[in-house]
Amino acid sequence: MDRRTLLKQLAATPILLRNLPALAEAKAPPALRRVRPGDPGWPTSTMWDKLKQQVGGRLVPVQSPLTACQSFDSAACQDVLKDIRNPFYIGDTPGITQTFGWVDAWTTAPSTFAIAAASAEDIAAGVNFARQNKLRLVVKGGGHSYQGTSCAPDSLLIWTRHMNQIALHDGFVPQGCVGKVAPQPAVTVGSGVIWIHAYDAVSVKAGQYVQGGGCTTVGVAGLVQSGGFGSFSKHYGTAAAGLLEAEVVTADGKIRIANACTNPDLFWALKGGGGGSFGAVSRLTLRVRELPQWFAGAFFTVKATSDEAYRRLVRQFVGFYSERLFNDHWGEQAHLDGDNTLEIQMVSHGLDGDAAKAVWQPFLDWVAQSPKDYQLAAPPIVAGIPARHWWDAAFMNQGGRHLFVMDPRPGAGPNDGWWHGDGGQVGQVLYAYQSLWLPASLLKAEAQQRLADALFAASRQWEVELHFNKGLAGGRAEDIAAARDTATNPAVCDAFCLAIIAAGTNRAIPGVPGHEPDKAKAQHNAAAVNDAMNELRKVAPDGGSYVSESDYFEKGWQQSFWGTNYAKLQAVKKRYDPDGLFFVHHGVGSEEWSENGFERVRG
Repeated sequence: MDRRTLLKQLAATPILLRNLPALAEAKAPPALRRVRPGDPGWPTSTMWDKLKQQVGGRLVPVQSPLTACQSFDSAACQDVLKDIRNPFYIGDTPGITQTFGWVDAWTTAPSTFAIAAASAEDIAAGVNFARQNKLRLVVKGGGHSYQGTSCAPDSLLIWTRHMNQIALHDGFVPQGCVGKVAPQPAVTVGSGVIWIHAYDAVSVKAGQYVQGGGCTTVGVAGLVQSGGFGSFSKHYGTAAAGLLEAEVVTADGKIRIANACTNPDLFWALKGGGGGSFGAVSRLTLRVRELPQWFAGAFFTVKATSDEAYRRLVRQFVGFYSERLFNDHWGEQAHLDGDNTLEIQMVSHGLDGDAAKAVWQPFLDWVAQSPKDYQLAAPPIVAGIPARHWWDAAFMNQGGRHLFVMDPRPGAGPNDGWWHGDGGQVGQVLYAYQSLWLPASLLKAEAQQRLADALFAASRQWEVELHFNKGLAGGRAEDIAAARDTATNPAVCDAFCLAIIAAGTNRAIPGVPGHEPDKAKAQHNAAAVNDAMNELRKVAPDGGSYVSESDYFEKGWQQSFWGTNYAKLQAVKKRYDPDGLFFVHHGVGSEEWSENGFERVRG
């Protein structure tokens, strides 16, 4: 600032000070508090009845099934306890979410009413009603949010579970894009579709591929809006990058089409900007890709007999990953634990069993050379499976295998199942959950020892999971470029994996007397998780975090979740939802609201 400008500003200061109260009054946003049942502004029964008629009778009161467990030993409660371990039951029940809560953060709680939407028009009716009556609005598809974003007490729920239509296209062209975009294979899904049903239609039945999530009961719409990673993201990129078009109801109640040619700013924001922040999606169309002949997997656990041997094992794995696995074939996980075990749960794209074994043999040979230092918990399993059967429950469960757990309820579909390993997430209560993208620069020869040391130090505090498919570095250039054209934090494009460190239990039920989570244990474990992640932050201080798998208490979440994209996301939010009707915890624009989303604190 030059001297003349400074003097002018100083001269104006007395006038400015005299007018501060008036300026503040003129610029202060109108106070906005959402109403709750019992408040003077809460809609009357007549108004609710009118809304019910408008949506064809699909307005329903909501109650948590856990209310049956106020009498824990009752038959009704015992039935509920069986049901809540079934993610299909949870998805079909509007009053509960798959995660039951997070100690010191949130607890699953039912809305007052839900619209069991069957169309975009139903969603629009609910959006208009919520806006006009200052209601807290919630959107639930799959109900998998760790942050509790698909539930809130005293709210109106837009429940899209029944919007489950699926249609394949040989040559899809987005609306308004004729002559601008070449036709391509695609699949259109309603916003209530979960991934097992999408995979069943696209892969099992049609022999093609759509990029989605690894957990089969996650909702398609929520995953795409948050970025979205599946087992084979190293090869196919993110789910968000595969979005071709969305139908979405914005805060003004309008049903809009968003694609690269129509409402392109909204389209971009929906590709990774966070579910439930920009509107209620009613339909999505996703790019369909080629399906390889084979997928393969490698599963084994190595235990070191001493800390020093474990250090060497971690260092060997880091080098082996960099040399043999850092490519578009290999994804999924390696776990490093405090008992000096390294557990491999990795899968590959395009390799048969023999090719996968050839990749892993040098590492297994290295382990075998030191039998006093390393032991395999069981013979390694390295095998290939025809890719078309990867989500075919009948095939995966034949021959004594039990890879899929099936929905046992009468009327369940023949492919209504979930991976056996995902069962622990159903009905979980979280103590802590943190994630950090680790940049590929740590795989350079001169940095590998630092990475290995950090992983070893972190494992002394808590188990570390490395999700290689949730970092795109090492993947195909065209898919990395497509991911850069989304709202997801650009850090994902330069990361070789997402490190996840978490703690929780599926043996507690919040709100049920005698079965509440152990708060002292939760806080102790949360501190250990934080200590473990701090070891990794030493080598990746600006790594960023994945919005769907992150800390509820994340500091600087705007930068952490979206990096340089956040300012642009804010602009889109202001354009399509200036009054903040769509609120989720740590969603774009949520800093203007109280923690529960009921009171605007600034704007």
